[in-house]
Amino acid sequence: MALHESGEMYLETILILSHKGPVHAIDVGDYMGFSKPSVSRAVGLLKKGEFVTTDTDGSLLLTETGRATAEKIYERHVMLTRFLTALGVDEKTAAEDACKIEHDISDASFEAIKKHVASRKLQ
Repeated sequence: MALHESGEMYLETILILSHKGPVHAIDVGDYMGFSKPSVSRAVGLLKKGEFVTTDTDGSLLLTETGRATAEKIYERHVMLTRFLTALGVDEKTAAEDACKIEHDISDASFEAIKKHVASRKLQ
């Protein structure tokens, strides 16, 4: 099942929130500013696509595929934010723009940016 940008955003949010402990749908909704029905629908689609499962207490758990996808998107977000701030873009704008770019940039272009950032020690 192919993921759309919104699905990737949900996975990235679950990954970020999971660093602080168990993640529930309500936490995802609060973090993203989405309604309970919207989150419920999205989580249902992510379950159907086998990107997430739920624990016995209702916690959302990323599957291997879900975690890999979330980590890929999160890495892009962090790297693109750093890249843009190194170019002189303010932090807030850089993070907002990185969030838009991270879903559409090709693997080849992202790897080239990563290589450039590493060579310039912008990390």
